[in-house]
Amino acid sequence: MKQGFLNVSIVATLVIGLSGCATLNDMVYRIDIPQGNYLEQRDVDKLRVGMTQEQVAFVLGQPVAQNAFDNDRWVYLYEMNPNKGEVYRKELILNFNQGVLTDMSGDFEEPTNFDTPLDS
Repeated sequence: MKQGFLNVSIVATLVIGLSGCATLNDMVYRIDIPQGNYLEQRDVDKLRVGMTQEQVAFVLGQPVAQNAFDNDRWVYLYEMNPNKGEVYRKELILNFNQGVLTDMSGDFEEPTNFDTPLDS
């Protein structure tokens, strides 16, 4: 009888202790962790085919991570890991040909006049 009571007590203590860790985890404050290049659609709307890499860098800034093997492809990546909620991630990929912007892809809408060069 004493052995059964002891086993039940040990199991109950373990269950209560482990469930307390989950509750404590929700009570601990964690800071939001932003990483990468934060871009807005209004900044991306300024891009045009034919812009040089210097012009793109002036509008959007340099990408955080440079690709040592392919200088003609810039990847702007932004990720926010909030204290609570879903991870927010956006990316913009710009392709250049001999230092001139040729196309874009990613999570941003292509500007309506993206195909119109700045010289026009």
